[in-house]
Amino acid sequence: MGTCLIAGCGYTGARLARRLAGSGPVLAWTRSPAHAEALAATGIPARAVDFDGPVPPEVPALASVLYLAPPPATGEADSRLGRFLDSLAGARPEVLVYLSTTGVYGNAGGRAVDEATPPAPGDGAGRRRLAAERAAFAWCAERGVRCVALRVSGIYGPQRLPLDRLRAGEPVLRPEDSGPGNRIHVDDLVAACVAALGRPVSGVVNVADGDHRSMGAFLELVARLAGLPAPRRVTLAEARQELSPGMLAYATANRRVLNRRLVEDLGVRLRYADPEGGVRASLVEMGLISTAAR
Repeated sequence: MGTCLIAGCGYTGARLARRLAGSGPVLAWTRSPAHAEALAATGIPARAVDFDGPVPPEVPALASVLYLAPPPATGEADSRLGRFLDSLAGARPEVLVYLSTTGVYGNAGGRAVDEATPPAPGDGAGRRRLAAERAAFAWCAERGVRCVALRVSGIYGPQRLPLDRLRAGEPVLRPEDSGPGNRIHVDDLVAACVAALGRPVSGVVNVADGDHRSMGAFLELVARLAGLPAPRRVTLAEARQELSPGMLAYATANRRVLNRRLVEDLGVRLRYADPEGGVRASLVEMGLISTAAR
């Protein structure tokens, strides 16, 4: 037995820490002092860590590591992960789980992608994530540590629904300009993290719910369940004028992420394979609808 370190314990990490707390010692590192205090108040040992500065020395008796911190906004490598791994110089955890992104696949022209698909990131963010994956695998290979890179699609859940976008009247692409979308409910992502810690699985695993409705269709679903006006549909040319570069890139990613390894190798039973159930449960947890709402 040893400590499970969650480095970059934000939205997903907090739910994961609560899930793991009953099965052994957990330590959370988070960028926000206020968030560290909030975690500590729930009984989860936490400390504020600046991932762009000196990283604290390694944790004694480290059994497992989950690295959830995002890369910097610039550069071709993840300097944060590099410093973090250097700080673990003498550690030999049983497993390192790195949360990556399906963005490493780039724009696949609507085709299906699985873990055997060669990565082809189309922007700096994707290239930094891919470089971080490779750094994590190399560090683990040198030490005989099992390594899992979870390539995560768009995360939604309580407090992570596009309600502000809907209220602001932000448009979405019309169906003929829309490609397939990919997403995962945060609780199913937490289940994937737990399975990656416990199952003897290595390598890359895609984390997606298998539902490929477009981003516009997902926003229409959220609007319907939340009782908000449906978003207006625009052409791709109009979207280039009205959407932020990041949102436009997400809306036009155009790939179908397959999740066979998640379901078969990690054995995750998706609670929210249908986003309608995930959105409804999220709205209930937020107190915005009742359990009986339809």
